[in-house]
Amino acid sequence: MPIRTSLMLISLLLLSGCASWFGTPYQDPEVHLVKVETVKARLLQQEFVLHFRIDNPNDSRLLVRALRYKVRLNELTLAEGESDQWVNVAAHSHKTFKVPIRTNLWEHLKDVVKLLKHPERPIHYRLDGDLSSGFFWPRSLHLSRSGEIIPGDFIPE
Repeated sequence: MPIRTSLMLISLLLLSGCASWFGTPYQDPEVHLVKVETVKARLLQQEFVLHFRIDNPNDSRLLVRALRYKVRLNELTLAEGESDQWVNVAAHSHKTFKVPIRTNLWEHLKDVVKLLKHPERPIHYRLDGDLSSGFFWPRSLHLSRSGEIIPGDFIPE
């Protein structure tokens, strides 16, 4: 009888451990572009730093392994690339990380001049990307953000 009771107790313990797998459902983290910092703006090459904030709504930490991104103004692609910077975000927390980017607006100079001709008019921007997270059970999250900026707000008088 003690063996049977022991086996039943072990089975119940194992099942209760599996029940934790089906606890709170996984929620996708939220990714926000919070700032675009100009580092250098030369004629042939421009350097920026994109500041991202990742909000983790889950009960466990989030490991971010990579971020693929594309930034557009109207339909003009300003920058695209991949950051392989690893970031750990604690449970129910957020973390900010920076992605340096380089772009060459020389080839798009004519289009950029048209956009800036009327600095009071808003310009549509769009950020698309894929966030790779996890290690043993990888996940991929597609992100898409868009809005408008007014160039005149960024041009010094």
